[in-house]
Amino acid sequence: MRTIRAADYHELAHVADPQLSPDDERVAFVRRTADDDESDAATIHVVPVGGDGHTQFTASDGVDSQPRWSPDGDWLAFASTRGETDRQQLWVVPTDGGEARRLTSVVGGIADLEWSPDGSRLCFTQRVGPADREANRDTAVDPEYEPEEPDPRVIDRPIYRAGTEYHDGKRSHVYVVDVTVALAAADEPDGDAIARLTDGWDTDFVSPTWGDSETIYYASKTGPEPDDSLAYDLYEHRLERDGAGESDAVEAFAQTTGWVTALEATEDGRVAFEYTPEDRASMRQTDVRVHDRESGDEWTPTAPLDRTVGSRCSFEWAPDGEALYVSTPDEGSRVLWSIPADESDEPALVYGDGVDIDGFSVGSNAVAYTYSEWDHPGDVFVTTRGGNECHRLTRVNDDYLADRAVRQPEEVWFTVEGEEETHQIQGWLLTPPEFDADATDETYPLAVEIHGGPHAQWTTAGTMWHEFQTLAARGYVVFWCNPRGSTGYGEDHAMAIEREWGPVTLTDVLAGVETACEREYVDDEQVFVTGGSFGGFMTAWAVTQTDRFRAAVSQRGVYDLTSFYGSTDAFKLIEGDFGVTPWDDPAFLWEQSPAAHVPNVDTPTLVVHSDLDYRTPANTAELFYLGLKKHGVDTRLVRYPREGHELSRSGEPAHVVDRLERIVRWFDGYSSHHDAPPALERERDAGLSSRDGESASDH
Repeated sequence: MRTIRAADYHELAHVADPQLSPDDERVAFVRRTADDDESDAATIHVVPVGGDGHTQFTASDGVDSQPRWSPDGDWLAFASTRGETDRQQLWVVPTDGGEARRLTSVVGGIADLEWSPDGSRLCFTQRVGPADREANRDTAVDPEYEPEEPDPRVIDRPIYRAGTEYHDGKRSHVYVVDVTVALAAADEPDGDAIARLTDGWDTDFVSPTWGDSETIYYASKTGPEPDDSLAYDLYEHRLERDGAGESDAVEAFAQTTGWVTALEATEDGRVAFEYTPEDRASMRQTDVRVHDRESGDEWTPTAPLDRTVGSRCSFEWAPDGEALYVSTPDEGSRVLWSIPADESDEPALVYGDGVDIDGFSVGSNAVAYTYSEWDHPGDVFVTTRGGNECHRLTRVNDDYLADRAVRQPEEVWFTVEGEEETHQIQGWLLTPPEFDADATDETYPLAVEIHGGPHAQWTTAGTMWHEFQTLAARGYVVFWCNPRGSTGYGEDHAMAIEREWGPVTLTDVLAGVETACEREYVDDEQVFVTGGSFGGFMTAWAVTQTDRFRAAVSQRGVYDLTSFYGSTDAFKLIEGDFGVTPWDDPAFLWEQSPAAHVPNVDTPTLVVHSDLDYRTPANTAELFYLGLKKHGVDTRLVRYPREGHELSRSGEPAHVVDRLERIVRWFDGYSSHHDAPPALERERDAGLSSRDGESASDH
């Protein structure tokens, strides 16, 4: 059997966004693969619920996303970058065969795509600026149009960039396209079929969803400064048949709070939406509330669950409106619940335990979903509404996995003694492919992985499947856990790191390390650590507080909480988790920052960051790296151009591979179990399959 390598990323397929057809007979989904070193290919595939094998439904031209069946099943709408430009546009393709037709030529891209219940219209959102709207480029844009970069860039908003882009005056607005009119147009859409429903430049309008075929609901941030607010107004927008205009009726009917809010509505006027308590919102769990437009009543069907909605999870009404289906983290799994809409019964677990569900779609009699588990990185499955039977519909990586050695992680629980109570922490150990439990004289180094968030969780699969298996194949026992602060174990567990990100989390991680080192096959003197985002913060915090680790790799981390507060789009994470701003108690935030403790570091530490990471901007990584250099620590800063915070999950394929190979190479160089010199003593690109020696980005 061959072992898994970092470069295998080019051979893996990933599935996402399953959508069950109206007759419950087929599932459409997105299949993504590496196209070349710099880009991915994504196409829509369809698989029958009978499981006769999936077929590619859209051409391999551009990146496709958001497959959505029309209510009668005759059309499949999707967004795609195919065509003359890389702008994402709206397309439809007949499901009984035929060519795809483009319905839009808009400047801002397509998001939040959804059919009206009668199939006559589609709603979507796009982000546009004042100049684009004044020139009507939000309804029809010349394919030759290229926006100019602002020079200078003038900023008026507190949050002026996110993802990998600056906002540059753009706001999200809600649009509706008349499908019949759009299909009747010539090959080049002229915008006559598109109507914009929202107005204004001081807030974003998000999460549109249809109620009946004449009603759309959506949300927008509210308050004197929406960027500094967690409050959303929810709107009902009644459409006239001639499109948006002064005769349309718009009413704000409710308010909610939270980081973001998603909406899902029924035709009889029940609107489900996310709600997170505003006080210490960053640590609190998110519920789903329902507002009945007819009665005005409001209730919280997820209240019996001590679990959070959100954080890569979602919710959806069943077609009959009798139940809400909700996905939540749950003790190292991401599971699916069915909740009676009228609260007549307790939530029922539909499917879970050992799986990572990352998308689902509810039909009249079935539920389709995508999930990964320890032995595969993701496929499409279907079950009954009650979860009584589960059938696997795809095996997109079977050829790859057929001759690969994949190990099953071992679940471990360990106890951490607190000041007032003990805490049970869940973790996992993954051994190398050649591990033999009977060969008691063989030992292996330990690689410790710390998750981001901080209010997230890890499973045995998900986006880390390839990384964990690669480290194990390189000869490391891999350990990861969900320390206090993680989701999936109740609100108290998530809130336990309030004002103490570093000390509490490190206590739990070190307790897990000692539990792992009790195994005879673990070399307790050869322990390594890495993590990204909050995991990067924790990796840096760990090496400033202990010499337990032989080497460390800190990725896309936060190293100075004050600088982070002033440069991120997530500054409310500091306000919520620490209860202060830099002006309230600058000394406290500095003391809680890894950069403050750089003089304590002896551990060789590689620092990895992305140039366009606007969630954890590179300025704090530069500070931490410079501090390590000034104090004589073995270190190197590796920066990836064109990449943002999602590098490890969706970066350019060559960068994804390069990052993982650099982690392994850094560990190998300080491991007595590997015959490799430290990375600093080698050519910069030695041993890296994805580099050619002339394009090195580390300096």
